[in-house]
Amino acid sequence: MSLQTNLQSVEENSKSSKRTVQVGALFENMPVTGQHWKAGLVLFFTFVIEAWEMMIIILASASIGAEFNLDGGRIGSLIGSIFLGMIPGCLIFGKLVDKIGRKPSMMISLALYGVVCLISAFSTSYEMLWWTRFLSGAVLGGVLVATFPYFEELLPVKVRGKATVYLASGWPVGFLIAIGVTYLFMDLGWRWIIGVSSLAGLWFLAIAAFVPESPYWLASRGRQAEAKEVVLKLSEGKMSTVIDKVDLVVDDVKEGSFLEIFRAKFLRPTVLQIIINFCFSWGYWALSSWMPTLLAKKGLNAPEGLGFMALSCLFMFPGYMASSYLTGKFGRKKVMTTFVFFAAVGGFGFASSDTMAQMYFWNFVLSFFSLGAWGVWNTWMAELYPTEIRGVSYSVGVTGQRVANAIAPTIIGAMLAANTSFLATVSFISAFLVITFIACLFLKETEGAILH
Repeated sequence: MSLQTNLQSVEENSKSSKRTVQVGALFENMPVTGQHWKAGLVLFFTFVIEAWEMMIIILASASIGAEFNLDGGRIGSLIGSIFLGMIPGCLIFGKLVDKIGRKPSMMISLALYGVVCLISAFSTSYEMLWWTRFLSGAVLGGVLVATFPYFEELLPVKVRGKATVYLASGWPVGFLIAIGVTYLFMDLGWRWIIGVSSLAGLWFLAIAAFVPESPYWLASRGRQAEAKEVVLKLSEGKMSTVIDKVDLVVDDVKEGSFLEIFRAKFLRPTVLQIIINFCFSWGYWALSSWMPTLLAKKGLNAPEGLGFMALSCLFMFPGYMASSYLTGKFGRKKVMTTFVFFAAVGGFGFASSDTMAQMYFWNFVLSFFSLGAWGVWNTWMAELYPTEIRGVSYSVGVTGQRVANAIAPTIIGAMLAANTSFLATVSFISAFLVITFIACLFLKETEGAILH
């Protein structure tokens, strides 16, 4: 008997004893309501903050380098420091989001980020700035590992893919805000740029007010009444006749266990998603972190470079919209592999550009397809595991991304210091997208499946 049929039989026989039903079954036919929009907008801006934070130190690096007299290697290390901090941060918060819940983990993460980021603006030495940026990355771990799984656990199945890809479009918004803050405060120096950015930590108040805890997580903790209350709130009361007659459950696996994701049926997706996360992040971040310097190699001055990057952000939006529409029609795998393939083509085209027109064209291709693919991947990755290990599994994946983020700026910085050509540098970066494409071919499709 299907889960939907099971629910119907329960609804028709109110006198029968309660049956256990997967939480995900309630989301198969749940309508999209204003509550979903409200939670989505709050979590959208949470992801905006994540992108904003990652980009702000890159955009302020010239000012920081001038004050502390830094060479390319030390600037690369500073850019990478936040990602080194995210590695232990993601692993710690990966356990916390499964143990204490999605909502409190994100609130704690954002509040601590605001405090540490503000302290970093008052750094008196390169070493102090490096370590405060490291700590900023560590405390931001809750936002990194929880945002996408949390949002998916609030969404009806029929819109989960499309809506989560739209959430991912917060990346270029955060990028644009970082560019805007840098432009507005660059004359006042990097301390003002980072200090203003720290105010984003106050966004934890919006999560507290407008985003409910995940009903999947609540059911996994045996908090039936609260889980049902969230389902009622999300559906705006339209599922009251169903949930009164069932007990909600999730898949029974060992809660928050890192070992669990490397066992039996989870080993294959775990290995593949680590490869994808590392290579895909390298292919994107190695280019983004040194884009101002790479553009300078092509003769663009600082304002022209900022303008080029701002246009790159605008190119990302149609990529997100296209992948959001297509993933609902063709599934995660076909869209992801196609977009990553063309992102690699765009990367190699960008590497071999001889004119400004070619650079803009190939950068459009690269931005359109790579960020569209990121939107699908952020959705797909969270769907591969059940509720009890979704936090730790996502944290392992994001840790793979942050390892790449931490290493890439330093290695690319060393290549640039050795006067490696623009063509060789960007081609090396784009090769990682090819590996991502191959690994995606071996993951299972999850479009239309309920979360467990």
